[in-house]
Amino acid sequence: MTDETTEASESYTSGFVTFVGRPNVGKSSLVNAICGRKISIVSDKPQTTRHRIMGVLTRPTSQLIFVDTPGLHKPVTALGERVNATAIESTKDVDMTCLVLDATMPFGKGDRWVSDRIDVSKAVVIVNKTDVAKPQQVLGMLQAASSLGAKEYFPMSAKNGEGIGPLVDYLAASLPEGPQYFPNDEVSDLPEERWVAELVREQLLAVTRDELPYSIATEVAEWEWPRIRVNIIVERDSQKGMVIGKGGLILKRAGELARKQLPEGVYLELRVKVDKDWQRKPERVQRLGY
Repeated sequence: MTDETTEASESYTSGFVTFVGRPNVGKSSLVNAICGRKISIVSDKPQTTRHRIMGVLTRPTSQLIFVDTPGLHKPVTALGERVNATAIESTKDVDMTCLVLDATMPFGKGDRWVSDRIDVSKAVVIVNKTDVAKPQQVLGMLQAASSLGAKEYFPMSAKNGEGIGPLVDYLAASLPEGPQYFPNDEVSDLPEERWVAELVREQLLAVTRDELPYSIATEVAEWEWPRIRVNIIVERDSQKGMVIGKGGLILKRAGELARKQLPEGVYLELRVKVDKDWQRKPERVQRLGY
């Protein structure tokens, strides 16, 4: 074996890969599936992700840092404007961009709007949710997306993992040679406090009514291990009652679901507070970490 071959076989690739797309196309589920653990919270309600979150996959010859972004949408509040800006900013200074599409939905104006905000000629298109889409839907989406002129197209399912291996192999081979940015055992850049607050919000999304999710924010107010207090912020008194539920049942259920995903022995306290119209106030949006 020549010295040149030896050097090539030992090269290490690394870089940043961002996922962009409309709300609820499965970007967070893809990051979680690729990294092998929950990095981002998931929900069937649109606009779940509000932060830019990085998930890390370390392999023997490569390290891929996946950037999960909020779904791009037409904003109507300061919060919406902020999460849109976060998503668009995340497409800059990365090595690869992946446009994620929902195979169960027709290619529409929203998908085109997102694609117009990235350089599709250098991007990869992912057609997600093939596990629930009909074959003709997947084919239709691939045919419609082919007009974008992307570098490559990958149909896959974040839910059952089908197609993820070829995507990761392709991305790893496409990244430049570079250093290992994160230690082997690190899988996310998300601070533990932020992750717990997001975990509580995820469970609230699962148990509250449809009109509430956009008005809910969560923040860790106290962290004295193993005691954690999380404040749940809503915009109106009526929403406070809806989050608590009759006899406190809604809040109790959300707490139970969150505790199941925390280490044994953690004491999690949830409190609901009203901050009138918080998501329409840029300074409050910023203070809550968005």
